[in-house]
Amino acid sequence: MNHFTVNTTKGVFWWNIRIVLLAKKTLLTRSTMITGLHCFLQLNAGSGGEGGEIADALKELETWKGKVEEATCVKADLALEATKQEEAKTKAKKDMNAALEQQNTYREECTKATFAIEGDILRLQKENKHLIDRLSGRKDALDLKRTRVDQLTEQLKFSAKIPDIKLKFSEVLKEEEDSEMGEHISGYHTITERPTTVLTGGQALITFEEKKVASQILRMAKCPVPVEKDTLDVIPKSLTLGSSVKFGIQLDVSKKALKFSGVRSAMSQEAIRGHLESSFSRPSRGGGEVERVEYDPDTGTGKVTFLNTGVAERLALIGMYSVDLDAHVTIKVEPVLQYHLEGFQAFCGAPERTVLLDKIRDVEDEEDMADILEIFFQKQTNSGGEIESIKYISRGKELLALFDVI
Repeated sequence: MNHFTVNTTKGVFWWNIRIVLLAKKTLLTRSTMITGLHCFLQLNAGSGGEGGEIADALKELETWKGKVEEATCVKADLALEATKQEEAKTKAKKDMNAALEQQNTYREECTKATFAIEGDILRLQKENKHLIDRLSGRKDALDLKRTRVDQLTEQLKFSAKIPDIKLKFSEVLKEEEDSEMGEHISGYHTITERPTTVLTGGQALITFEEKKVASQILRMAKCPVPVEKDTLDVIPKSLTLGSSVKFGIQLDVSKKALKFSGVRSAMSQEAIRGHLESSFSRPSRGGGEVERVEYDPDTGTGKVTFLNTGVAERLALIGMYSVDLDAHVTIKVEPVLQYHLEGFQAFCGAPERTVLLDKIRDVEDEEDMADILEIFFQKQTNSGGEIESIKYISRGKELLALFDVI
């Protein structure tokens, strides 16, 4: 309930407003109070001399009313701003929590990735160690094989005797008259491996001019060879040679075809073949008219066949040729060879005129000891005879002896 009281005694105007708010029944806002007061002052504006004062009061009341409304707007704006700030704070908190969760997720993923990378590194290190061990084993095996190859190379040294052949040239054939056989240079070679034996320290090889002398010496259990005040009991032994072979090789060298290698390019196979044909066709580089070009892109090798003879022979002697691919490239060229084996024969045996002398002590140097042995075995009283050759090796040495095949 609102109570309004106004006293107007002796020209003095005063007013008092008392507002009693009943909290349980009604709630008056500040605006309601001002509106009520404004109505009251308007009703009493025309009462006597107090009218001017009431008018001023009304003006002041309007001013305060505007300020109250302005303050209300400011309060509403502040409340709205506070609400927005609260919403922004809540959103920023949510974003921060999401960022923290994402950071934790990234940290976990980074940890997992680190563990995975460390595992891969350990695995690669183990594989690398395993490969290094395998490579070391392969190197050792390769060294053994190379040693074996060297040994076999020493054992399979060939001595080829090519007989002299007198040739008589009757006429010169023109290229268009060349037959199929005229496109190749043919040759036949006989290869004979010489039998060998290894002579160790304290042994000697002695070859007599007659077989019967060697047979007589071999029938003796030992040969007492006098050396100054001592006597050497030399043991004669028959000699068994290693196996040897003999074979022939038919070799044909093409006069038109030429092999090449070292061709690498990013171009297509057809483009490479075209560039090769064009390069081999240039007379300024020593080439000639090309019949066909064969090329293998996997190995970078191939074969070029010229229409005329002579070009391949000339280039094969040079060994290199310049071709135009992606750039100017020098490739290796070599002749085309065709060969096959004929008349292969393997044989072994013992020399009939050679005797191995064993158990010889080093009482003299090699030359003096060889002279002593030669003098002893030349005497017929010692069952000896004429000597063709003799070779003695002192202890601690080895010698590979080669024999001719008759």
